[in-house]
Amino acid sequence: MPKKKTGARKKAEKQKDRQRTIRLAHLERPLGDRPCNASMECDTCKRRQKSRAFCYFCMSVQRLPICAQCGKTKCMMKSSDCVIKHAGQFTTGLQMVGAICDYCEAWICHGRKCLTTHPCSCPLQDAECAECKRGVWDHGGRVFRCSFCSCYLCEDDQFEHQASCQRLEAESYKCASCNRHGQYSCLRCKVCFCDEHVKRKNFKYPKGQPIPCPKCGHETAETKDLSVSTRNYSYGRQGGHDDDDDDGSRSYGDGYAFGGGYGYSGYSYGGQGDEEEDDDGMRAAGGFGVFGHRNYDEDDDDDEEDDDDEEDDDDEEDSDDDDDEELEKEEKKVVNQDEQDAKETSVAEGVNEVVKGVDNL
Repeated sequence: MPKKKTGARKKAEKQKDRQRTIRLAHLERPLGDRPCNASMECDTCKRRQKSRAFCYFCMSVQRLPICAQCGKTKCMMKSSDCVIKHAGQFTTGLQMVGAICDYCEAWICHGRKCLTTHPCSCPLQDAECAECKRGVWDHGGRVFRCSFCSCYLCEDDQFEHQASCQRLEAESYKCASCNRHGQYSCLRCKVCFCDEHVKRKNFKYPKGQPIPCPKCGHETAETKDLSVSTRNYSYGRQGGHDDDDDDGSRSYGDGYAFGGGYGYSGYSYGGQGDEEEDDDGMRAAGGFGVFGHRNYDEDDDDDEEDDDDEEDDDDEEDSDDDDDEELEKEEKKVVNQDEQDAKETSVAEGVNEVVKGVDNL
């Protein structure tokens, strides 16, 4: 049986946990509250931007620079931490600064602690926007993190990205390794995992903490606690995009429509709006139209008219063929008659010559 903890032991453990929390508080600080990512208005062009040593638009130096580590604008010399000693006076402006950070492009004061700790722990070292792929030096706005996937976002794309971030790169909520339902979701990988494949073998997970993703290490969350959607496709003929119709539907190609089609035999497709009974017994619905924008009777009439036109064309072609055959027969008769007349004339001429020869004898 384990020994019972004394009061002093419990007090020491609580103090240890509290000190650990205080020590890691600066790491859990939101990116928008960091001094290196503070909002600044230029003294010359009056444009609001991220805190910088030089204005992003007009390249002018600010009158009151802000330290990127401690956030102060005036050094009061309360300790001997300053690299440049200024005993008996307070320093502001360029007398307070000591360096410029290469990552966040902001001033660092001349305090020894700020100069030695900020460059190595700058939160904007890898701050590249996940949407536009721009770094701190490529845009003038502030940098934020997505609340779902924890990716860096610029000020222009943060709202658009977070509005579409809760979406899985799959057509269902099934686990990526098996066919079971995914109870845990990683919004950075956009994949679901079941309770068996989300944990690695021979690895001990601390209690009360979220399980990291087995692919990227990002914290996972339960799918039921998230408002995630799956990837879907819009099927249909992509022959041409016509304008919107009066009933709010958009047609794709010929004969197919989305949004305002018609059903048949009392059944409807879709479900937008209430069903209405037409004059010919058809039910209109707000879904996928089987026969496009025309009803079934109109399609039958059109098909019958097309069949009649085809039959008329066939009859005309047959009559033309008969006329051609008759003309060919008449031409053959004329040719045969001419040949026969020519033979008779030749025979008559031969007989006349024979008669003339006999008379001469």
